[in-house]
Amino acid sequence: MVMKKLLTLFIAVLLTAASAHAGEGMWLLNKLKQVNEAQMRQLGFKLTAEDVYSLNKASMKDAVARLGGGFCSGEVVSADGLMLTNHHCGYSAIQSLSTLENDILTNGFWAMKRDQEKPAGFSVSFLQYITDVTDTVRSVLNPQMSEADREVAISQVAEALKAKIGQGQKYIDVNFKSMFAGNEFYVFVYKSYPDVRLVGTPPNAIGKFGGDTDNWQWPRHTGDFSMFRIYTGPDGEPAEYAAANIPFKPRWHFPVSLDGVKKGDFSMIMGFPGSTDRFLNSDGVETALNIEEPSRVNIRGEKLDILKKHMNANDGVRLKYAAKYAQISNYWKYFIGQQKGLKRQHVYERKKDQETALMAWVNADPARQLKYGELAKDLSDGYAEQAKYQKGYVYLQEAAFGSEMVVFGFRLYGLMMQMEKDPKGTAKITAMGEMVKKSARDFWKNYDPATDQEVTAAMFAMIHKDVPADQQPDVVATVTKKYKGDFGKWAEAMFKTSILTDSTRLMAFLAKPQLKVLQKDPGMQASVSCLNEYRNVLGPAIEGPQEKIDRGYRLMVQAMREKDPEKMWYPDANSTERLTYGKVNDYSPADAIHYDYYTTELGILQKEDPTSDEFIVPKREKELLLAKDFGRYAREDGSLPICFISENDITGGNSGSPVINGNGELIGIAFDGNWEAMSGDISYEPELQRTISVDIRYVLWIIDKLSGAKHLVDEMTLVKTPPPAPPAPVEAPPAPAPPAKKPVKKG
Repeated sequence: MVMKKLLTLFIAVLLTAASAHAGEGMWLLNKLKQVNEAQMRQLGFKLTAEDVYSLNKASMKDAVARLGGGFCSGEVVSADGLMLTNHHCGYSAIQSLSTLENDILTNGFWAMKRDQEKPAGFSVSFLQYITDVTDTVRSVLNPQMSEADREVAISQVAEALKAKIGQGQKYIDVNFKSMFAGNEFYVFVYKSYPDVRLVGTPPNAIGKFGGDTDNWQWPRHTGDFSMFRIYTGPDGEPAEYAAANIPFKPRWHFPVSLDGVKKGDFSMIMGFPGSTDRFLNSDGVETALNIEEPSRVNIRGEKLDILKKHMNANDGVRLKYAAKYAQISNYWKYFIGQQKGLKRQHVYERKKDQETALMAWVNADPARQLKYGELAKDLSDGYAEQAKYQKGYVYLQEAAFGSEMVVFGFRLYGLMMQMEKDPKGTAKITAMGEMVKKSARDFWKNYDPATDQEVTAAMFAMIHKDVPADQQPDVVATVTKKYKGDFGKWAEAMFKTSILTDSTRLMAFLAKPQLKVLQKDPGMQASVSCLNEYRNVLGPAIEGPQEKIDRGYRLMVQAMREKDPEKMWYPDANSTERLTYGKVNDYSPADAIHYDYYTTELGILQKEDPTSDEFIVPKREKELLLAKDFGRYAREDGSLPICFISENDITGGNSGSPVINGNGELIGIAFDGNWEAMSGDISYEPELQRTISVDIRYVLWIIDKLSGAKHLVDEMTLVKTPPPAPPAPVEAPPAPAPPAKKPVKKG
């Protein structure tokens, strides 16, 4: 028995050591002590789990910010609420604050005084605590429930918990989250701060250096960061923007290391990864490869070409569509890369092998067979039913809803329904009209009808060409009949008359709303047609089989964890705060190719191309780079560090996350993954998967040396390990005495 226990322990140690090298895992903060701390310390973590997540004292969680509802992450780096995140995370705010007269997106911006900081238009929040409520939820469930009944029961518990914990507190946000495909449940409580202001951003040529060409690629030379400050009311509590507000006083902020990184260093990342599908089965992989991703790539590619044409022709359109273009382009390239990665890594085949092994384990025991025997059939049948409608569903999301006019029409749909229901309900109609006005002002700030007209025509032409006729919105048949399939003429006529495409027409309508005007408006007709297709046809067709799929995954994940209880399991990302850890490391993407773990200023100069807007090097930056004027931010060899890579496991939502060394100090800001591991959201690839981060020393150099905003660097807590003292001189031992001469014998 003792030998058996020792053998089990030995195997567990081997498994731990293997996964420690890989860096895989998006770990829950409240489980670090019991699951991860020992392994982290083996890798070079010098602190404790409580230094990361604590309820009783200030800890790192108190300095990691969730931007908005989790579109990005950020980190607090001063006692006065300075926050760093990515340039692409601040992109919409920077673009929104830019004008043709003061184009800070192109030229950059730094507030030299606090009264120059600009309202950013988004909030941030900080995790207060996590509570495991699995037992509470399970108490209302039973094995005989259908998935639909389970969802109702779970939702009721969730709402009760949220109401009890939130208790009407305005700035407390209570998130109920399901983990492990519905096998565990947690509550995450956040405190939100709505007053966030832009402090600084590098020029677009630095913050987006490399553009679409370098996106998702290594080696990288992008200064992908921006800086904000969080404010509170005079009492230190969250408050809406006001001149009297004061800088946020965090419980904890990250010290910033000037030591840099070297291969093999421990690194960890904290943030809010959005979504992964690590438990996706082979049927799901097949659907992604054959239907979903090719469709998204096709549609987005067409849309990007149109946007680029209009942006290149007009500076005003360029500013309006800069953020939209970046958002569409980012995942257009991601889907291309993921398809290649899934095929190159044979993920479908590997998933099949895993499922075969799991079902062999299930079928080896009658009790397991009774409990789990139908899971594979549930998944297979569910995906097969969805596949009939998947293409139409994706085209509705990406193409039909890719028309800004169509989506804006949804904002007037409630008003139209109210007017149909109660034509004399003047007060309610007026109130709803005011809501539309407010929404319209935000919409029109970044809208160009001519651009959207061409996009709309192209998107609906694609639907007509690629989607089965019985899955197309009925407006497509109207175009075929009335305009003989000429979607350009249809869009031209619609945009010329619709209230959705002209602010003057819209405001005139809202001043005196009439139901018939809405019903006859061609833009509203197109919008309602798409909404009806979603509600009445494609939505139910996709949601119907989802019950089988949900049940299949719940049982599959439960069986997997039961089969391998020693494995360190972690739940898929779902926009909750997680920690990942690994080592700074290089990699070899293909035969005879090797990538180092860091880049320097030489790469910027080598990539410079004044004829390409993706590879412009600003004049001032080039002068400093050529002069090697790097000051205290230089590497030991005198070069300027730009970016580095590590084994950390991240995904969308982690953008802007702090990269932290074993002492809890900030060493970089995460901003991307690498092209060769684009299948990583579905299958982590330890030999290939790397996180790309901007080195914090490059960030500081840009703020200080390039931009002249040294006051912001001075506000941070900079840390540098002093060089080791030279060894004390060792006194030389006295020279040995010469040997005594031997007497010479005389003969």
